[in-house]
Amino acid sequence: RYVSNARKTLSENGELDMELQRYNDPKYVRSAGNYLWLGVLMALDTIVDVRKDRRTRPDINAYKEALSRRDRKLLTMVNDGYDIMHLSMNYDGIQAKGVCDEGFRLANAIIDRCSTMTSVS
Repeated sequence: RYVSNARKTLSENGELDMELQRYNDPKYVRSAGNYLWLGVLMALDTIVDVRKDRRTRPDINAYKEALSRRDRKLLTMVNDGYDIMHLSMNYDGIQAKGVCDEGFRLANAIIDRCSTMTSVS
């Protein structure tokens, strides 16, 4: 659902300059990056238990530490996803279409891997 919301935000509101291959308004890139990252965090919560208090979100390092013991390939994807979805898209609002496309690719890959891990566990 989060990936779908991110895609809808960019497709309906994020005007794409086809010549420059970048979105015109960083606001919608930020929103999409936020949706993607929240979806990734929800997926991660299904395979690692790092939240001591359900009202607050743990630091990314808690996820990284838990993943380093559970699945190193997933850890690599999460590191890349954090940089792209959370920092580049959400905080920096980088408008390049390629960055956004990679954010969507990584979000789907991470969520799919978490889904596979929960069905196996």
